[in-house]
Amino acid sequence: MVASPFVLWFDEIDKRHHALVGGKNASLGELTHAGIRVPPGFAVTTEAFRVFLERGGIRDEVYRRLDAVRPGDIAGVEEISRAIRRLISETPVPPEVASAIQTAYDELIARVGVVGLPVAVRSSATAEDLPAASFAGQQDTFLWVQGRDHVLIRTVICWSSLFTPRAITYRAEMGFPHEKVLISVGIQKMANARSAGVMFTLNPLNGDRSQIAINANWGLGETVVAGEVTPDEYWVDKVTLDIVKRVVSPKTVECVPNLHYREVTVVAVPEERQMAPCLTDEEVKELARLGKQIERHYGCPQDIEWAVDRDLPFPESVVILQSRPETVWSQKQKGDPSMKPKAKPTDYVAGFLLGQLQQKKKSAP
Repeated sequence: MVASPFVLWFDEIDKRHHALVGGKNASLGELTHAGIRVPPGFAVTTEAFRVFLERGGIRDEVYRRLDAVRPGDIAGVEEISRAIRRLISETPVPPEVASAIQTAYDELIARVGVVGLPVAVRSSATAEDLPAASFAGQQDTFLWVQGRDHVLIRTVICWSSLFTPRAITYRAEMGFPHEKVLISVGIQKMANARSAGVMFTLNPLNGDRSQIAINANWGLGETVVAGEVTPDEYWVDKVTLDIVKRVVSPKTVECVPNLHYREVTVVAVPEERQMAPCLTDEEVKELARLGKQIERHYGCPQDIEWAVDRDLPFPESVVILQSRPETVWSQKQKGDPSMKPKAKPTDYVAGFLLGQLQQKKKSAP
């Protein structure tokens, strides 16, 4: 393993590295050190993003445009966002940064032993996963990414998603200076999810901390997070781990990998599986046990994303993908409004490729 200021592995980081790897990656490192089953991966540090802006000569231009932001001016914010994201997509990645990212991806492949390893490429901003603010979901995430070049492309798009209209407006409204919020990117082995979803270590309907709530669907968890399906629901007593209530719903769609396009897609669930429970009782209780362990580690209720990996035996198959402080009830206790819905990622692959091609033409002899 070659040391680099641009890459840190999950087993090298914890919550103390928040400024270097952002909230999401710091949590994954923290969970790894706490003995929670987390798919392996690494963080592209905020230093890589800083060097990209400065070496590319675009830092001053980005923040000059942000100085003109007026939160109530929706059209103006959207125009500023488009201009900044286009600028980023057209700026070449410094060779030492690109090499660090792609070399780490190659090493992850070697560690896992899977040729062409599919990974999740997730944004991890330094203002994410804070108990008092709902920054989660404001930046882009890409699933089932394969290949060195595709990993690099998605990393740059994640960087640019720090400047979506929603992210820009929210920072302005919350009083977070734009230049103080940086972005890291997590590159993590994809769980080949048979089932996945979310878990709250309290009752999200009434804030009751004696219960754990689990929502589950077939395939990857994006359908649950995005509200595209009515998931199965399991309510677990936090003390005894008894399942006190279950609701099996007609799960009509699932998110699965499209191996041809190296991405994920939402497809119809075959009729014979729609009303079948997508979790066993043993998996529900294992999830609840992990949820209790994570809450105990952090000392506050958690909002957790998880998966059951079809390639692994139980209980190793039950893995944690993210954990963040639960915000809805903490906000209500402080009299704050409910969280806003998540934004859909916007794919700037074409712009990135065009920018790199134009750069090569400019530098050609």
